[in-house]
Amino acid sequence: STWANLGLQDSASPLMEQLIFFHDHALLILVMITVLVGYLMFMLFFNSYINRFLLHGQLIEMIWTILPAIILVFIAFPSLRLLYLLDEINEPSVTLKSIGHQWYWSYEYSDFNDIEFDSYMIPTNELETDGFRLLDVDNRIVLPMNSQIRILVTAADVIHSWTIPALGVKVDGTPGRLNQTNFFMNRPGLFYGQCSEICGANHSFMPIVIESVPVNYFINWISKNLNS
Repeated sequence: STWANLGLQDSASPLMEQLIFFHDHALLILVMITVLVGYLMFMLFFNSYINRFLLHGQLIEMIWTILPAIILVFIAFPSLRLLYLLDEINEPSVTLKSIGHQWYWSYEYSDFNDIEFDSYMIPTNELETDGFRLLDVDNRIVLPMNSQIRILVTAADVIHSWTIPALGVKVDGTPGRLNQTNFFMNRPGLFYGQCSEICGANHSFMPIVIESVPVNYFINWISKNLNS
């Protein structure tokens, strides 16, 4: 996200694109309702219609009962579709396991032996000139773009939440449970996230950085780490 960005971040995955579309869809419906109700309330102050004997109006009551139900259907169906899409796992190419600790993440590449590391936030006094304060880490996650990635999330002590806004991913890590989700990065880049669960005094200092690279770069990175 950049300075003064009032909207959502640019998406880096198809699922996040769908989430942004649904956000805009729901926001348009909300704006229409707000304008209509605001106009009716405003006009009430200025009309001088009086009907002492008006006790009921079946037609208008039917309209303002059925119309909101129809509007809710227009919100519910896209929402349910998205929920099922977010939960779908499609033959992942790479599996990453993420374990939340206070106050750092540790990662394991389940498909490759002996590749595991801890990822700590870089303190402000050790940060490079072009680094992001409170967001950069000493060991980034390297993953291939244009590949289906499955992530398994758990925690070693308290509840954590592994969240990357640009990818539309938010998974709770609960001690004793293993949650999973998937994502697909359609462009290279650095994607930042944080623990978004109130998991302790320093819970906001658990950043996540994903480095999305082409597949051949990822294979070179894997082979280098296996040999070292």
